Amino acid sequence: MWLKGFISNHVNMKLLKTCVILLLLTVLFFTLRNMNLLQVRTGIIGNTLKPLSSAEAEEERLILDSIAWPETPPLPAPFSLNQTSNAAHSTFTILPGGVGDERHVGDQLEVMIKMYDFQGNPKKSGGDAIVTRLHNRALEAGVAGRVVDHLNGSYSAVFPLLWEGSVTLVHSSEAITVLRRLNREHPDRTILKSLFRSGSISETTICNICLRKTNQPQCNYTDLRTGDPWFCYKPKELSCDTRMNHINGGMRSTAIEMMYLVLHVMTINKVGKSGLSGYYYQGVWRSLGGTKVHQFNNSSAISQCLKGKVVHMYGDSTIRQWFEYLDRLGPFMIWDNAKNILVKFRFHGPPLSISVLIPTSELRYIANEIDDVVGGTNTVVIFGIWAHLTPFPMQFYIRRLYGIRRAVIRLLNRAPDTLVVIRTPNLRGTNPYIFTFNDWYAIQQDKVVRAVFKGLNVQLLDAWEMVLAHHLPHYVHPPPPIIKNMVNIILSHMCPQ
Repeated sequence: MWLKGFISNHVNMKLLKTCVILLLLTVLFFTLRNMNLLQVRTGIIGNTLKPLSSAEAEEERLILDSIAWPETPPLPAPFSLNQTSNAAHSTFTILPGGVGDERHVGDQLEVMIKMYDFQGNPKKSGGDAIVTRLHNRALEAGVAGRVVDHLNGSYSAVFPLLWEGSVTLVHSSEAITVLRRLNREHPDRTILKSLFRSGSISETTICNICLRKTNQPQCNYTDLRTGDPWFCYKPKELSCDTRMNHINGGMRSTAIEMMYLVLHVMTINKVGKSGLSGYYYQGVWRSLGGTKVHQFNNSSAISQCLKGKVVHMYGDSTIRQWFEYLDRLGPFMIWDNAKNILVKFRFHGPPLSISVLIPTSELRYIANEIDDVVGGTNTVVIFGIWAHLTPFPMQFYIRRLYGIRRAVIRLLNRAPDTLVVIRTPNLRGTNPYIFTFNDWYAIQQDKVVRAVFKGLNVQLLDAWEMVLAHHLPHYVHPPPPIIKNMVNIILSHMCPQ
């Protein structure tokens, strides 16, 4: 085997011939001073949510326990950024393994990662958000790894031994502590607005899943069927039923938020998770279980698969990417009468942080839309919801998924042959100007989606691994090569050959 014997000992690092591969280390830190600039709103979200059954309440508790993140010990005063995690000082060690310490393709590789702060002191606690992957650009190949936090400043990364790899520190544990607090106490960091109009009178007000208490009355738009909360401040001169649209109004920022981008490389040369969903080879996603992925490389093959199908797509712009891949002409619907093809897309209900005006008539909740689907052998329901909910407490996200799950169960009960495909969240990369949306929360959302829909007769499209394993930079909207592979998976479920 071509890999045989190229690693002899984890101590002799020279034999690794470490090469330089770009590693993005993002240490997102918000200082804890001046928190009075934002009103503390602990617990207010829970007051706006529809009560759960005892079974769902217990399930929610178990899910929240399962994604609980390690607490970062309080740092001694005076606080300094030099006391936070820093990849430049951190190290990795390849642990011994294999017969005679020889490695072969397909073996499992374990790497021990030790975190240090900016002063070179070893970290004594866990909680850093770390992701790992192996990739080979020449082969257009890549696979994700699994990270285990030992809660003492060290981490294990486990891979199938295939290609060279990299380790990325997404957020330091100190940054995650602050992110968690902000999401819990300040869900209104994203400013969402609606225009109210009647005749020549118009007024724009703030809207959200909950609003700060003021002297201004509020309009309650909580959905009567799903119980999903939504409120707007009432216009001074207009009634609540004159609401016209929805739009993003920016984000609240304060002087306490500080961001640091640090580039550093922690690379494993020519070396390599149990439970992987697949890997890339020659630019093509190869599934490791379930439906075999076929390649639909032209419009003829795609239209032949879609023939006689009705496809409902619900969600955000990451779902709309799939719709646009199938047909870049229509904004929300593809219709081919001759081939009996119908493909529709609709945004999910608020919150939506989108710069395009959306009429209120287009703000539909996924659960309600699924309830209106007849279903059947030639019906496909595809949805994904995550990116716009990252600034809000996880409890709100779980409740939204619960409502969708109930609708999916009702659909499968009346039409068991309906194909349901669920898109998982993915790494979105770091935008130094958009602190509200972060990869740590997406990591948590990915776990929650899998837990909520576990055991149902649905297909989970693993966008998380497909983005992480690819060599292209992480972005909320995966680039075209990844989208093509995702659509091929969907079509393979629709048309297994």
